[in-house]
Amino acid sequence: MGTLEKSAKKERRWGAFQQAMLYAALGGIMVATGAVPDFRKILKYYAGSKKDSRFNYRAKTVLGRLVAKGFIKFEERDGRRYARLTETGKRVLDLELLKDEGVRKPKRWDNRWRVVIFDIPERRRKVRVNLRSFMGKYGFVRLQDSVWIYPYDCEELIALAKAQFRIGVDVLYMIVERLENDAPLRKQFGLPAAT
Repeated sequence: MGTLEKSAKKERRWGAFQQAMLYAALGGIMVATGAVPDFRKILKYYAGSKKDSRFNYRAKTVLGRLVAKGFIKFEERDGRRYARLTETGKRVLDLELLKDEGVRKPKRWDNRWRVVIFDIPERRRKVRVNLRSFMGKYGFVRLQDSVWIYPYDCEELIALAKAQFRIGVDVLYMIVERLENDAPLRKQFGLPAAT
């Protein structure tokens, strides 16, 4: 739970192989060791056959693309080569994992709406369009072009989106106690009617 929630309570699309590589990089191996020695050798076990040249080519090109995008970097220590996830890679992976898991919905709604508003300048139109697409993918409902609403704690998701799209000051996250005429929204999110 984010700091704002605590105080209140008190597209890019990835290819399946590239996403699997990033999951594998963090998923068991990198969490346990913090780095992966000679990542290509480990990937051979995923291929099933050591003679699978097509797999080796894909692994090299995917790793190259991940490095070019700044998601992983290679380091040499003690004569060995290690692949390490960068901060950017961690953010992207967190977003991908959230996309798979979705925002956690508590058993009981706290009767608070989360409203996200943004004012992104025209010169960054592409970022604005991507953010709107992002909001739709995660289940937010559009009230206006730059005003979106969600009934559950999503502060961490919005913080990740701010970092990913580099739009920290252009986005505001609000927790709203009351919202007039919220019956259609309650119905859309499957929430109990107002009492």
